[in-house]
Amino acid sequence: MNLNNLTPAAGSVLSDKRIGRGHGSGGGGTATRGHKGAKSRSGYSKKIGFEGGQMPLQRRVPKFGFKNINRVEYKAINLDAIQSIVERKNITDITIEVLRENGLVSRNDLVKILGRGELKSKVTVSAHKFSSSAKAGIEAQGGSISEI
Repeated sequence: MNLNNLTPAAGSVLSDKRIGRGHGSGGGGTATRGHKGAKSRSGYSKKIGFEGGQMPLQRRVPKFGFKNINRVEYKAINLDAIQSIVERKNITDITIEVLRENGLVSRNDLVKILGRGELKSKVTVSAHKFSSSAKAGIEAQGGSISEI
């Protein structure tokens, strides 16, 4: 390796056009910025969302309601979904990992078990939250619950 055969890494150099190096370069005079105006000057930057003086979209669209920044979202899983897993896989211990393997929840989802459907077998379910009807449905079959 010598100094004469060093080249920049692929993709690190944006262009081989030499801007502002005189008229012979093809980009001289105005350095490809056009004539006058704010965009031709150094230090120019427009505000995010600026639309040339027209009322910007984020100000035209009406806003209403309240978004609670502390809201905790749970992925709802019903008893009928748990029953289908039990029938298909013959599993009696339902955990978050089992739900994830069966495609019902994603990696970082918090899970709440809801009471729709009917549970026909005794299972142990562990999740983040349970509705009162889900607790009753699981415990009616002799199963148990554990909150994570």
